[in-house]
Amino acid sequence: MNILVNKNNLEFHLYNNNISYILKVLEDGTLGHIYFGKKLIPRNSYEHIIQVTAAEVPVTPNCLEHRRGFCKDILPQEYPSYGNGDYREPAIVVLQENGSRVTNFVYDSYEVIEGKVNLRNLPNTYVESKDEAKTLKIYLKDETIGAVLTLSYTIFKNYDVISRNAHIKNNSDEKLVLERFLSASIDFKEPNFQIVHLSGAWARERHIEITEINQNKFVIDSKRGTSSVNSNPFIALKRKETTEFSGEVYGFNLVYSGNHIEVVEKNHYNKLRVSIGINPFNFQWTLLKNDEFQSPEVVMAYSNSGMNGLSLNYHRLYRERLARGIWRDQVRPILLNNWEATYFDFNEEKILDIASKAKELGVELFVLDDGWFGARNHDKAGLGDWWSNLEKIPSGVEGLSKKVEAMGIKFGLWFEPEMVNKDSELYRNHPNWILQAPKRVNTPSRNQHTLDLGREDVRNYLYEKISKILKNSKISYIKWDMNRPMTEVWSEVLDSQNQGEVFHRYILGLYELLEKLTSEFPEILFESCASGGNRFDSGMLYYMPQAWTSDDTDAVERIKIQYGSSLCYPISSMGAHVSAIPNHQTNRMTSIKTRGNVAFFGAFGYELDLNKISDYEKEIVKKQIEFFKANRELIQYGDFYRLISPFEDKLNDAAWMVVNRNKTEAIVAKYKILSVPNSGYESLKVKGLDENKLYSIESLQIQGKTYYGDELGNSGLIFKEPSFNDLGNIQIEGDFDSLVGDFKSCLIKLTAIQGD
Repeated sequence: MNILVNKNNLEFHLYNNNISYILKVLEDGTLGHIYFGKKLIPRNSYEHIIQVTAAEVPVTPNCLEHRRGFCKDILPQEYPSYGNGDYREPAIVVLQENGSRVTNFVYDSYEVIEGKVNLRNLPNTYVESKDEAKTLKIYLKDETIGAVLTLSYTIFKNYDVISRNAHIKNNSDEKLVLERFLSASIDFKEPNFQIVHLSGAWARERHIEITEINQNKFVIDSKRGTSSVNSNPFIALKRKETTEFSGEVYGFNLVYSGNHIEVVEKNHYNKLRVSIGINPFNFQWTLLKNDEFQSPEVVMAYSNSGMNGLSLNYHRLYRERLARGIWRDQVRPILLNNWEATYFDFNEEKILDIASKAKELGVELFVLDDGWFGARNHDKAGLGDWWSNLEKIPSGVEGLSKKVEAMGIKFGLWFEPEMVNKDSELYRNHPNWILQAPKRVNTPSRNQHTLDLGREDVRNYLYEKISKILKNSKISYIKWDMNRPMTEVWSEVLDSQNQGEVFHRYILGLYELLEKLTSEFPEILFESCASGGNRFDSGMLYYMPQAWTSDDTDAVERIKIQYGSSLCYPISSMGAHVSAIPNHQTNRMTSIKTRGNVAFFGAFGYELDLNKISDYEKEIVKKQIEFFKANRELIQYGDFYRLISPFEDKLNDAAWMVVNRNKTEAIVAKYKILSVPNSGYESLKVKGLDENKLYSIESLQIQGKTYYGDELGNSGLIFKEPSFNDLGNIQIEGDFDSLVGDFKSCLIKLTAIQGD
């Protein structure tokens, strides 16, 4: 890992063992992009691999008076601005007092820093020692408006990623208004890519979409105040021939939880530009003299070993250098959440009964969901009144938590701090605390409204109420929910000219509150939730190492949701539970075996009343819990490989596996959506194993058989009848079957017994 600087021609080469990122100052003083991809041999200059002029560029302005063909519209740039002949997407637009939006930021100086500088008040990747990374800061100035733009690039020693961000400071007496300030822009010399992105809706989040790039703009964005279930802030550019395990692919992920935009633009010269950052929709930020603005971080990854190689880059970085605190490196407890078991209909006796059964079957953490506070007997009242409902829980959360802990099981609690019902003491006392526009009707969603977290008094109220409960109770886990998008985005505490700041100030306020609570209560495991996956993003993972992946707990749907999420996010971040049947979202019936076999690959738990399942199912639950406890370190810290996609045309099978880092253990899971008559034998080629190691298979059906890693990778595992259930009884499988153990009806465990 190093940063080489050619001071004579101002070229900068960031590289580690696998990747290179090269940029240079162009002759007009702007910053140009030369290369990003597989590592290049370090040399003095790379001017020969960048073309900065064209022989003929009709009807295109030259950006230098006497330099024909030196045109911004074809130049590969690092942070393009508006108004100088580049008609593609700009990274920055600044409204000045004279009404102009033209800017021209040119090179001033640079700085190389050992390690990485944390962003102020924003989540970001980090290092634990300076020898893990190096950071290049390039300072650009626009003398006309007196602003300094700082572009920061970090190259890591052990991760094939570049992290980028932008910072601006107003050094003039003139007021500047940012109308667009993205985190990164990058130009590619060739257009031969497809866009891979994650789209969806509530209950079908982060489905994989692959889109061809035509001459135009492809835009992914959120205007909802959250990263959203519809368009996750992750995209990838892959070569058309790239597969899961071969070929080039570039990834871009914004570490941010609010409105975002990702633009892929191919112009009439076949130049491809990727832009990513805070969505400029309804965004303005005023900079007076000495004011500064910091963009969120973008993590750009590269792989020449296919989509799965790209995912491994993100998974390792986010597990190890984005997630923080004691829970980053600590196995997560198996939990039981009462929501789908009781909804609002519970009392203290019922809760203790469910917790007791959970303890008996091996669950380690009981979580009390919605309905424990205020006058909360339905979703129309009580939200915002964060004190115990003593009619339901006579001993209060404080007493109940201690009773549950006395059983030998940990206690967790659900909050939805960012919202309020109008039928609540909080709203009656502070009706002006919500986001609302003057003289406009408030738009409810789920009977609730959004508190203005940009206000310090709102954050102080929430901190006071939440911290009081946490201090006086035995709480080991918090589920932090957020169940609606934002509307009427206007704040009482901001002037008219600053209303474009509300969206971003909300997110900054949220981050400030989370930083305060997670720092004060480091022993508590926090899990993010937002109507399931409405804010499943890397920004939240900085404060909470796991998130509720989706409100849809149907095992068949979860295969697609968890598969798609894994393109960028590690499975350790995915809350995944076994729920009741018929499923509450799809009404589908699946076996408890299959429900468990899907939920194993995440932060594992249950979402049902264990007192209401059959004795047979209770025995299965016991075995599932035993299996997960024995293998959760492998699952949480191992490398994840996608083997069969549920999004392909066949839409009948799916498979994945996890392998520990020294390749001595692996677990393979295969899922069959619909039963196929007279299907014959099936084989599955596995990935990530050591070809020279000999592996034994632990299963009911073929215990003791051994395979070398090269056999498993090149010939594959064979699945065949007969099939056994998890209690060892022969059975005929039907629809929605899964294989996790033996070849037909449980997880396949591979353990190395020989090899270098």
